[in-house]
Amino acid sequence: MWIDRRRRLRNAAVWMALWGCCLGGCGGLQAESDSSRGLWVERDSGGVQWEGSLHLAGSSSMEKMTDALAERFMERYPEVAVTVQFTGSSAGIEAVVNGSADIGNASRGLTQEERENGATGYVVALDGIALCVDAANPVTGMTGQQLADIYTGEITNWSSIGGGDVPIVLIGREAGSGTREAFEELLGISGQCTYANELDSTGAVMARIASTPGAIGYVSFDALNVSTNSDIQDTVHPLLLDGTAPTTENVRTGKYPLCRPFLMVIRGELAAQSELVRLWFRYVASEEGQAVMERMGLVTVDGESR
Repeated sequence: MWIDRRRRLRNAAVWMALWGCCLGGCGGLQAESDSSRGLWVERDSGGVQWEGSLHLAGSSSMEKMTDALAERFMERYPEVAVTVQFTGSSAGIEAVVNGSADIGNASRGLTQEERENGATGYVVALDGIALCVDAANPVTGMTGQQLADIYTGEITNWSSIGGGDVPIVLIGREAGSGTREAFEELLGISGQCTYANELDSTGAVMARIASTPGAIGYVSFDALNVSTNSDIQDTVHPLLLDGTAPTTENVRTGKYPLCRPFLMVIRGELAAQSELVRLWFRYVASEEGQAVMERMGLVTVDGESR
């Protein structure tokens, strides 16, 4: 029954918001798993000359956020080179576990197997998942039950929910995508979706929706808030879900049900990482780092959108 699924969705949204709120004012980061250390705070040492390199890999949904953080980080520490690959959440976590990346980006929680392999995730922000359709589609919103029925193939034409007589074209992310895994899990339809197209990045999903009549797809709020492609913005519009708009404020308050954590993942304890990795995490948790993420339209880990 959808009423039970909706309650689960809303509870998940509230839980994620409270997950960040439990940090209080200490300025640290919250461990994703209770099996890891909770708060971690370390102050930068004055006068230290930092140099070296950091390699991050993972979620394409975190691309704009991570690129912005890396740019500002390298401005502050010009002798440190930060490189980022956007290979998907699962690949990013695997890269950390096997030692080919210093930090992994994941737009979903860690699995038990990943934790057992040594991965530790830290929540750095909360992000919403928005449903988008092409601009010509007259539908402005739907219920969660309708959304689940669309993605499992029970509703196949827009006329069934007040739109035109146009076949629904399901756009989604590739297997291993954190956005896909979070979307399907929150709706309770994991492994049941019937995609017409499975694409390997948020940008590709936006572009395909924009160019495909009858398309629907899911994207990170990040793609809606800071997209620099005006052509895509003009040809895609987000949908209300159960009458609630996909906004940062609605994620923060738990009103919008489709939201998930953005994690930065390491292997082992944070205190045991290299000085540069610890420096990166200090920067992300700093006032400047938090401001960068807020400008990306994300809810920061203290549960507030300043």
